[in-house]
Amino acid sequence: MASTEASLSEMTLQIKSKSLYLGLCLKIGTPEQVAFRRDVTDILEFLAHKVARPHQVVSMLSGSQREGFRLKDSDRDTMYWPRNHRVLWDFTLAALYNTHIYNLILCDSSESPPGFTLLWLPMEEAHSLVLSSCVRINGALYISSAKYRDKTCTVMHPDSTVHGPCSSGRFGEFEYDNAHCFVSDFWPPSASSWRDRCHSWPPPHVVNDIIRSGCHFVAIGHKLGKHADNEWRISFSQAEQKLVYAMNHTQFLTYGLLKLFVKEFNNGLSEEEKLLCSYHMKTAVFWAIQQNTIAHWCPQNLLAGVWVCFKILLKWVYEGVCPNFFIPENNMFLNKVHGVAQRNLFTRLYGLYEKGVHVTFPHVLSVDSYVMDILCNPRLSICTDGSTIISEILHDNELFVQIHTCHPRPEDLRHSNEYSQNIEQFITLPLKQHQVIVLQKCTASILQTSAFMLHDMYTDTSGGNKQMYIADKRSCYMLKLAAKFGFVSDLLYIAMYLYKTFRHREALSVIEMTKVKLAQPGLMYNSTVDPKRYTEAVGGRSWSYKMRHAVAYDIGLDNNIFYISELTPEQQANSHTQKDFLVIPALILLHMLEFLSCRHVNPMKAQAALDDLQDLVHHDQEEYVPVLKRDISWEILGICQQMTGNHQAALYSFTQSLRQYPFNKIDTATRHRIQDLH
Repeated sequence: MASTEASLSEMTLQIKSKSLYLGLCLKIGTPEQVAFRRDVTDILEFLAHKVARPHQVVSMLSGSQREGFRLKDSDRDTMYWPRNHRVLWDFTLAALYNTHIYNLILCDSSESPPGFTLLWLPMEEAHSLVLSSCVRINGALYISSAKYRDKTCTVMHPDSTVHGPCSSGRFGEFEYDNAHCFVSDFWPPSASSWRDRCHSWPPPHVVNDIIRSGCHFVAIGHKLGKHADNEWRISFSQAEQKLVYAMNHTQFLTYGLLKLFVKEFNNGLSEEEKLLCSYHMKTAVFWAIQQNTIAHWCPQNLLAGVWVCFKILLKWVYEGVCPNFFIPENNMFLNKVHGVAQRNLFTRLYGLYEKGVHVTFPHVLSVDSYVMDILCNPRLSICTDGSTIISEILHDNELFVQIHTCHPRPEDLRHSNEYSQNIEQFITLPLKQHQVIVLQKCTASILQTSAFMLHDMYTDTSGGNKQMYIADKRSCYMLKLAAKFGFVSDLLYIAMYLYKTFRHREALSVIEMTKVKLAQPGLMYNSTVDPKRYTEAVGGRSWSYKMRHAVAYDIGLDNNIFYISELTPEQQANSHTQKDFLVIPALILLHMLEFLSCRHVNPMKAQAALDDLQDLVHHDQEEYVPVLKRDISWEILGICQQMTGNHQAALYSFTQSLRQYPFNKIDTATRHRIQDLH
């Protein structure tokens, strides 16, 4: 009888696990969704690092976004480091570097707790920002983590605040954490024992890749260390990303469910009271997988895996020791989980443990309806194939949202050519379809940038009419080619170029064609779409076809290039706040270009275009003018009204622009325009 009850209980647990797996796929992502999220990020980052110049700062998306999560309210974590600075563990490694290019930094861990180190500048040579962040310790020059953190926060992200090792702030709808750090090409000696632990997981090729990739150093010291304001923490963010990639989907969803759990667990607590974080959950999953606590990580064992991780966490809290996965001697609970706080935390967790896994974790996701449906019909089979869980249109939407931000930023035409050559090399490799689409969008962006760069290069020099004619032909060809690779809205780059080069009738012709395409009932515009009409129009077609015929997004004007003179003040104001792009709703830009071109060809139509622009700005219900882009939309309306001499209307529009959320950071330009009106 007892064995029968045990088998029934196990069967119930497996059924709940499979239904929970389905719910997590819907909330966190299917295997296919997670794969293309990672692939898009990886290929863009690899391309950017490949063409980066020695003097540039390079970046890496880290944290949950990089791992493949797209949870609501997730921070966007990014790590930045100067490419021409390298950290060494042993000065004998200096022979591997050209000291004319690289500034070398040496680790000094002799007086630091496990997982932390001082960074010494033996040559006393570095970038001015680095040198200004240094302090003298025993006569030698060391980079102070506190000084460097404060300076990068002030200089690079003036609207942010210091939070741990990061500059934290809000950009539109999401919060960000930017960590300015240093990189080492070598694995830390203090983590050398980690390789010896990897008998079953991760696989040898992943272990070797992690060791080869080295580590980073983020600007925060140990609170109990001798040099708390000057120490740097060794960051294994890149290694952790590779470990998460090495998980199967059940393991990944286990980690995701624990992230959701800790968020609910901390709900209502102050920052000081939040003793647990998602990093502790990730660490517990790493240890659980490596220690072979579950024989088969599969959908029907999901809750069993979650419960193992929970018990590991409970044990850590009881003992007050959370061992770092790479350097176990680094207790991540030190100075945080102890005394009364530790006892209270254990009591709360143990109360959940007594309730059991059946109660604690399905509740986190609020998928009890799924669970009840299954329990009421035990014979009902649950499909765990990701490709059948999420519809085609949801896959499309998410992919296009990701790739519309693919904007490589070459410094000049030579740099642009380097991008193109690297993309050509990528194309020869065996790629997945969504990787091809990413490269296709990158190619379109590079062609658009190159076309305007080429025009400006020959306009700013006395190259002669023949050279200007050839350059113009090439620019036009590149823009037309880009339109074949990019979104429907990319046609507006052609219209901008034609207006810039005084071909107003040709610009209007392109604008009319774009207007027709943007009015299609099946168009996906900024993720807003009629599913039925979209499916009727392009359902089943390739992503490349869909992108060219049925997808449009806001237009990003690179602040390295001035596209049309009427928006130069706005781009300058935008660039002064460390932003790379001025982002304009496609229909707003279309009506502006139509108004500007018609003024030279047909003044009567110019008024009609202005009326259309005014109607859109005043009455749009977030269909074509997102709330975050209303600042530039009101600004453009004011610019056009001012050009007609209607100063009262222009003043009202500029005032409205200042009242909007400052997404584009153009308020300086707006105030100058208001002063000009007065």
